[in-house]
Amino acid sequence: MTLIPLPDVAEQLGIAVTRVHQMLRDHQLIAVRRDGVAGVPKDFFDSTGAVVKPLPGLITVMRDAKYTDEEILEWIYTEDESLPGRPVDAIHGPLAREVVRRAAAEPF
Repeated sequence: MTLIPLPDVAEQLGIAVTRVHQMLRDHQLIAVRRDGVAGVPKDFFDSTGAVVKPLPGLITVMRDAKYTDEEILEWIYTEDESLPGRPVDAIHGPLAREVVRRAAAEPF
């Protein structure tokens, strides 16, 4: 998983880094810490650099079901042959609604 440091996320989105921190607090994004540096997975952004539209809703559905950020990341990055592929890849295309539906319906 490739991570984008938070200041770079802010620059990419054209917002202040404090707004990125707010997005993390509001559970619109999830950050991962590596070697003491927080970053957002590159897969959470589309080809234009914007946050993939279904992602905040997916995170909300899973947080409402009491999943931790670590469990959400594990689920998003786990291969699912019935999709096919990983949910993080599927949210970039026509299977995005199916990913959110599954997150709401199936226990982890």
